[in-house]
Amino acid sequence: MVPTGRSPVRRCARTVRGHRGPIVGTVGSVTTLRGTLAAGSPDYVYLPFEVPPGMREVKVSYTYDRPRVPPGTPGNALDIGLFDPGGTELGGRGFRGWSGGARSEFSVRADEATPGYLPGPLTPGTWHIALGPYTVAPQGLSYEVTVTLTEGAAGEAPEAVYPPDRARGRGRDWYRGDCHLHSWHSDGRRTPDGIADLARAAGLDFVNSSDHNTHASHAHWADAAGDDLLVLLGEEVTTRNGHVLAIGTEPGTFVDWRYRAGDGHWARFAREIRRAGGLVVPAHPYAGCVGCAWKFGFAHADAVEVWNGPWTPDDEPALAAWDAALVASARGGRAWLPAMGNSDAHRAPDVVGLPQTVVLADGLTREAIQEGLRAGRSYVAESRHVSLAFSATAEGGERAGIGERLAVGHDTPVTVRLEVSGAPRCSMRFVTDQGALCTGGPLPVSGTGTLEWRTTPDRAAYVRAELRHETAFGPVPGAMAALTNPVFLGH
Repeated sequence: MVPTGRSPVRRCARTVRGHRGPIVGTVGSVTTLRGTLAAGSPDYVYLPFEVPPGMREVKVSYTYDRPRVPPGTPGNALDIGLFDPGGTELGGRGFRGWSGGARSEFSVRADEATPGYLPGPLTPGTWHIALGPYTVAPQGLSYEVTVTLTEGAAGEAPEAVYPPDRARGRGRDWYRGDCHLHSWHSDGRRTPDGIADLARAAGLDFVNSSDHNTHASHAHWADAAGDDLLVLLGEEVTTRNGHVLAIGTEPGTFVDWRYRAGDGHWARFAREIRRAGGLVVPAHPYAGCVGCAWKFGFAHADAVEVWNGPWTPDDEPALAAWDAALVASARGGRAWLPAMGNSDAHRAPDVVGLPQTVVLADGLTREAIQEGLRAGRSYVAESRHVSLAFSATAEGGERAGIGERLAVGHDTPVTVRLEVSGAPRCSMRFVTDQGALCTGGPLPVSGTGTLEWRTTPDRAAYVRAELRHETAFGPVPGAMAALTNPVFLGH
């Protein structure tokens, strides 16, 4: 019970544009907050409640209405999270967890918390429920949030143990990884151990934890890692104007997501990801889901995810936009943005490692893998069975591989060579700044073959390779089986 004379809820409500409420009712240790969010409401609404001293647990549950809407009109979808007396200001000092729309209830204690939330002290003071109306029906969205406080002695906060930043490795070699994965700490249904088992079965050497808007899983990956599997820690920063992967940040790094492109905050948080040792990788930039398409530009990116899950039509514009940026970079002598591919697997039947990024690195360490990804020494394959060797060799013997530059004269003859295994009936092609200038295949049922092409830097400022499955629709491109980052030609 709550101590006599002390209410667990401050009886106040802020007036927020597009928000009626909350109406607060308290009976003993249970507080109910009700309100209505109108269409066009703010992205986030904060409901305050008080936690007095001597509390052992905060438990939250919520419901909201789901009225019928006309076809093509978004209905109601309401996300939820929690902030402690550290506050709700941008930056997340008070952040205690986020489950989006994946859970209807959660709890936080000193010694444990619901997946997606952080255990720790139940500091007395004003806490906030964070509501995120993802979509609101024309009729509005009425919600009811119930906060239950349990009095008692607090448990002992667990000491966080994180996975090591290196695994055994094979020295300088090609390593396979999937850097976009979701566990039950956000909207996935798999545990970290379950994801690790699937990663090993997919032939992966490394993975990256990327739960939506929370770092709560970071302390739950240590047992999943091992000499054969490097676990990088990160987050999928899920804003209302696109999603970005923070890959390989320091353990316990939280990256805030509560801003839009027009707010001018993105550069700050991109810098925070880098200061925490991570890579900045916009995810599925042309996805069609609400808030998924990337609107922040690529000036602060280290790479871009051009292939997300099984190859689908929204991957084609991502690939085309990336290729167009390569043209500008190659001809202008500017820095270029490497491509990645990841599964974005959440639950069965999502396949971990479809696709996977294969990176040339000096070892199986966080630093080495990130350096290889940042340099673009990588290709994307649909499975462990697909392997590529891709290079360009000048007439005088100079040679460059994926992500490298063959610095030779503009009219120097260059031989581009692609060796493939594990891609039966797939066609091979070389794509340049002039378009697709060389096509071969389909490969035999053995899936093994070679394609060579002679060119010069005058004809091709860069060359990259694609493998595509056969299609029954003539010139319509088939689904991707593999693609490489480019080899650049010329000074």
